[in-house]
Amino acid sequence: MGIDFADPGNRRTYAARTADREWAGFVGVDGSAAMVSGARERAASPGRARGSRAGGGALRFVVADAADTGLTAGAFDAVLQRALIHHVADLRAVFAEARRILRPGGSLIVQDRTMADVARPGSPEHPRGYFFERYPRLLEVERARRPRAEGLQAALAEAGFDVVRQHALAEVRREYASVDELAGDLRSRTGRSILHELDDAELADLVDFVASKYPDAARPRETDHWTVWTAR
Repeated sequence: MGIDFADPGNRRTYAARTADREWAGFVGVDGSAAMVSGARERAASPGRARGSRAGGGALRFVVADAADTGLTAGAFDAVLQRALIHHVADLRAVFAEARRILRPGGSLIVQDRTMADVARPGSPEHPRGYFFERYPRLLEVERARRPRAEGLQAALAEAGFDVVRQHALAEVRREYASVDELAGDLRSRTGRSILHELDDAELADLVDFVASKYPDAARPRETDHWTVWTAR
């Protein structure tokens, strides 16, 4: 069924984490008014960031298309497209807009999962892999939307970027106080759009399956695997 990013009920799906103070002064762009609303609520809540960067301003959020942000040309040192491009039909247009708003010599950072990242086997440090072990059909959903390196690099070149570097990133997503806390996070589908492909009964089954992989007293530490492309 997929996640409905326009549904106000999903507005906090990607707004639950604590931001580092280094993000002060950045501009967040999303095409969903609901998602931007959730981000604004989170940014205004106590404890939303670990202090404020010296000389940095508040986070600012804009509702706009990634291919037409409306932001000032040449105004930014860096653009980060995190978990964006697997939702995008026209990569060249999105990359061209990033190049337009970057200053000369600025960097575009694209962070997403390839199929190699997605297909990593499940383990106590990588519970996401258990999703596909239990429900193999989810792999086909991923296969239809995940970027291929050659197509991505071609689209970057067409948009005018000449230097592209690619590397793997292992990112600690969260450390949980207990298996029950991990289970609760999975039930909420927080930050995991792929779980919206499951109905409620399937999700409950998946949560039980994942929980069974841990001893009762475990304190799970979840690591996500990504591919990052840096372009100039």
